[in-house]
Amino acid sequence: MGQPISTTYLNVQEARAWAALPAAGAFDAAPTELYCPSFSFVTVYLSYQRGGVGGAVDLRIQVSPDSTGTVWYDLSATAVGAVAAGADTTSLVQANDSSWQTLGAAREYLTYGPIDLQGTVERIRIAAAESGAVGTPGSCEIELRFAP
Repeated sequence: MGQPISTTYLNVQEARAWAALPAAGAFDAAPTELYCPSFSFVTVYLSYQRGGVGGAVDLRIQVSPDSTGTVWYDLSATAVGAVAAGADTTSLVQANDSSWQTLGAAREYLTYGPIDLQGTVERIRIAAAESGAVGTPGSCEIELRFAP
């Protein structure tokens, strides 16, 4: 028997229950904040069913280093600059949302990660938005599994 999703066992938590995404491509207004102190990694388990042809879901993953979740930081993407001997390198860094477009009309499942939390994150939240067929938003569910 698998471990239940509960507040007792913090290593398996539900970030978003199965439900329709907000209208007009908006992100979830109040994503669930999950407590995750001292964990080093998290893997995102995502299920999505498009509402219309071309449907896709975007994820905005944010972390907070304080236990109250007062300040939130976006995950980043880095493009490393050209490396040459005897010269410094400039890399580009940008806030990063992730997008997933499904292959068909049926509900599909995806894992994303693991994401390195480095044992310094106290809280995490994930907002989701319809990004493909914004006039016919799909449905989405997100579960997180944490590892030491």
